[in-house]
Amino acid sequence: MESPDRTGLNHSSLSIGKNASLTLATDSLVVLGGFELLIQYAAQKSKTKVRAASLKYPVESSLPDEVNKFINKLLDRAYGQSQRKKRMKVLVNPHSGPGGAEKLYLRDVEPLLKAARCNVDMAKTRYQGEAIEIAENMDIEAFDVVAACSGDGLPYEVFNGLGKRPDAKKALSKIAVVNIPGGSGNAMSWNLNGTDSASLATLAIIKGIPTPLDLVSVTQGNTRTLSFLSQSLGIVAESDLGTENMRWMGGARFTVGFLARLAKKTVYPCDIAVKVVIEDKASIKEHYRKERASHEPASERRGYKNLIDDDASTSSGTGDGLPPLRYGTVNDKLPEGWELVPYDKLGNFYCGNMAFMAADTNLFQAACPNDGYMDLVCINGDIGRLKTLKMMLDIENGGIFDDALVSYRKIRGYRIIPKHQKDGYISIDGERIPFQPFQAEVHRGLGTVLSKSGHMYEAPWSV
Repeated sequence: MESPDRTGLNHSSLSIGKNASLTLATDSLVVLGGFELLIQYAAQKSKTKVRAASLKYPVESSLPDEVNKFINKLLDRAYGQSQRKKRMKVLVNPHSGPGGAEKLYLRDVEPLLKAARCNVDMAKTRYQGEAIEIAENMDIEAFDVVAACSGDGLPYEVFNGLGKRPDAKKALSKIAVVNIPGGSGNAMSWNLNGTDSASLATLAIIKGIPTPLDLVSVTQGNTRTLSFLSQSLGIVAESDLGTENMRWMGGARFTVGFLARLAKKTVYPCDIAVKVVIEDKASIKEHYRKERASHEPASERRGYKNLIDDDASTSSGTGDGLPPLRYGTVNDKLPEGWELVPYDKLGNFYCGNMAFMAADTNLFQAACPNDGYMDLVCINGDIGRLKTLKMMLDIENGGIFDDALVSYRKIRGYRIIPKHQKDGYISIDGERIPFQPFQAEVHRGLGTVLSKSGHMYEAPWSV
């Protein structure tokens, strides 16, 4: 507790009139008597909604210094390590998910941003790929955050737009990319904000802490793209991309698509080469425990802007663009130490950079924002339907990691070559790419996001 100054106040209490005072308790504001002061705050309306609200009264001017000290104390308590009055470029996709993102923004998001005194420049995207152009050409010195009110598609575009810039490293380090959930897939918000509620996510962003994020380079043909969420081939990719006609169902379309394809017991023959770092599940659990045990934000522990220069995640090289590829592209000779292994009965190849893929799908339970690894899950496609259904239940109840039928590895890169099939689905962050060979590698801490903790995802897992 602070010691009182000569006025008898410790700046956690403020006398504001005859028989009236304000006191900052541990987690609340205690109001005694009448007072004259303006306080704007997020009022809890339900478990899934907050609204901008205010207490407004004329303020006495007899103790202006004490009023200012009290206000500063209140703001320190409210924001902690988070930057106040963030400068935000907000991109709203009016066609996202079921098509309600613009309405959500105007009703649930904008009032909170205004109450928090954020400097907001909002634009509605008109066509696919426009967010790439906006991010590529924006003045990064004028903003701290790019907020995508959408599903996961706009954040994907924003990261790739920043990655196309000649100053890509600086842009990806300086600009925090965040998701205000407004689509059928809101995995980014679940991981970083712990919710798919637009208002709760906005509050989490207002108070979010800069957090370095591993990004993944995906090369196919002569194209290099950045992935922040996941890459998949097999039943998961088909359940996502093959159900675009059911967007009106929201997140339920993924489950419907999965069950429909499960009945077919389809396999996806591939040749796969993987740069494995941690292979056994016991060691992966220990790695995750160590990451989670450090409660300091990564930005304080290591200097998040320097993570991009860390050990094995990036190769050496100068320049301000994207870091050079440590393992080359899919067109190059197979990297030294990699071996192509045939997977003739592959049912699902799923590589994740975040933990949650949907509200009830914490598939990559050991994923960390900036440990320099991707988490790879492989499952055979010839597993009996009952075992596969049990696997689905394991995903929902958190038991998928320990399932003996699930291969789980921490990796730095891979190459995958589909065979036999002439056409199919490959999903990169929910976006379809050609059904052709591709290669991926991770870059530690290359991107920046805002998270509640500053160092981990909002994905509970007891190990």
